[in-house]
Amino acid sequence: MPPQKRKSSNSSAANGGSSHASKRGKPDLSRPHPNAKETEEFGIVLRDFYPPEMCNERCEAYNNGMLERPIETLQKAYEDTVEERQAIDANAAVVHWFKSDLRLHDNRGLQMAYQVARDNKIPLICLYIQSPEDLTAHLTSPARVDMTLRTLGQLQRDLGELDIPLYMETQEKRKAIPQRIVELCQEWGANHLFANLEYEVDELRREAALVRLCAQNRIKFEAAHDTCIVTPGKLSSQQGKQYAVYSPWFRSWCAFLKENPEYLDVADEPGSNPSNARKHFKKLFDCQVPVAPKNKQLSEEEKTHLRKLYPEGEHEALKRLEAFLEEKAKKYDDLRNSVAGETTSVLSPYFASGALSARTAVVQAQKANKGQLDRNQPGYQSWISEVAWRDFYKHVLVNWPFICMNKCFKPEFTDLEWEYDQNLFDAWSQGKTGFPIVDAAMRQLKEAAWMHNRTRMVVSSFLAKDLLIDWRRGERYFMEHLIDGDFASNHGGWGFGSSTGVDPQPYFRIFNPQRQSERFDPDGEYIRRWVPELRDVEGAAIHDPYGREGEASKIAEKNGYPRPIVVHAKSRDRALERYKKASGH
Repeated sequence: MPPQKRKSSNSSAANGGSSHASKRGKPDLSRPHPNAKETEEFGIVLRDFYPPEMCNERCEAYNNGMLERPIETLQKAYEDTVEERQAIDANAAVVHWFKSDLRLHDNRGLQMAYQVARDNKIPLICLYIQSPEDLTAHLTSPARVDMTLRTLGQLQRDLGELDIPLYMETQEKRKAIPQRIVELCQEWGANHLFANLEYEVDELRREAALVRLCAQNRIKFEAAHDTCIVTPGKLSSQQGKQYAVYSPWFRSWCAFLKENPEYLDVADEPGSNPSNARKHFKKLFDCQVPVAPKNKQLSEEEKTHLRKLYPEGEHEALKRLEAFLEEKAKKYDDLRNSVAGETTSVLSPYFASGALSARTAVVQAQKANKGQLDRNQPGYQSWISEVAWRDFYKHVLVNWPFICMNKCFKPEFTDLEWEYDQNLFDAWSQGKTGFPIVDAAMRQLKEAAWMHNRTRMVVSSFLAKDLLIDWRRGERYFMEHLIDGDFASNHGGWGFGSSTGVDPQPYFRIFNPQRQSERFDPDGEYIRRWVPELRDVEGAAIHDPYGREGEASKIAEKNGYPRPIVVHAKSRDRALERYKKASGH
């Protein structure tokens, strides 16, 4: 396929993103971005579920308050229904709706549901609804779906020991989920429904609709702030604005937690249901874990492989957390960027599935660090800071919701002249770029459904800057393959690597893949593990086997390792030129 480019926009949006607000009056916020057809053609905007790519002015309208943020839509739903909800008394049961919080330990929504059930001496029923359309629309990987289903099985067993049923079903139409939840609550005689909030746009809008629908049907729906340690909206700069840079945000996060230690209170696990729960809800205890949708299924061999790498459930998550804090955390600050060996916690699959809460992780690390969040042992401090990034990116998501709509934090960079060469994208995704550190990372992703954070930065920078391929294609590819795919964190990482997001590396700082390789895999151990064609290359030549005449290039050529698909120095110059043009500098 020949190289394809997006033509630069002739509009002035490239200089600020909002200057289309023409002299003739208010901008037309309903019109799509000028290149909306291309973003649909290359799978960036999924038109089966969403409208065309929005214009940059619409992003600005969210920033200046012209458009209501989804979190505000939810808050308004609660405000408008407060009297109806307060008048609702408990009935025959209480329901907790599990989503991305598949654990008993430190689950605030679940604990709230159990307290109401206990106080009224009625059973607690747990619910999980699989939505194939959501899994497709949200680009959820088969590996993460498998992890979720395996975790549900463990969760069901744990709940069963407490005589609490977990009812699970598949709902084919995502729009039907709110009405289906109301129907189930009515069937079970439940007037109280609890869940934990998810902060993506679709989920916030769905919850806002569910609050109103439940109130109309005399059901009290309460969604707890559980995913983040500090609730989005609680932190603001001296100017009263949401932080867009991590370092001052983290200082504010630490200060807030010191002043409000209750935010680090770990919720108790639920106790047992009344003894008659199994009799009254017998069928619910016999429920089977859903089967993965056809487009999200793995082979039995793949399932076995991933189960060995990432055993499911909160028991495994807590065990791994304890082992990491005891064995590796003290050296984390020194070793966290080393891609060889296992120097990190690899807890991200458990955070993503909700088998482990970020709050529990930080509380345990704080205890190991003698009660400190941001001082004392550098290893513990550094790891707490890394966990806090998850909060930061969700705070960003809530305040700038258009990043959930195929736009970047700096909308003007959607006007950058991106490349759409399919051959180059395939070389990147298959780990055949001729840059060993990039290829090792992409092959690890394919094999293990996971990648070290350092190499995530390297490969994202390579795609967006060395190849100048639209970063959103890489963002999608990661979500479709990572077992720990989390929208906010993934988007934030790609924003950093492509210099289009909050707290990015400036666009003029472009990773040199060879230098990254030499610095963070100095002995080539990581490359040799994942790129077998280069295992016999000795010494530093493994970082650039074709860059020197001699044995390294002969081995690489003999084993079929590809030559570099671009010249980094030339690619760097090209990227600087286009980024500079798009930024208006």
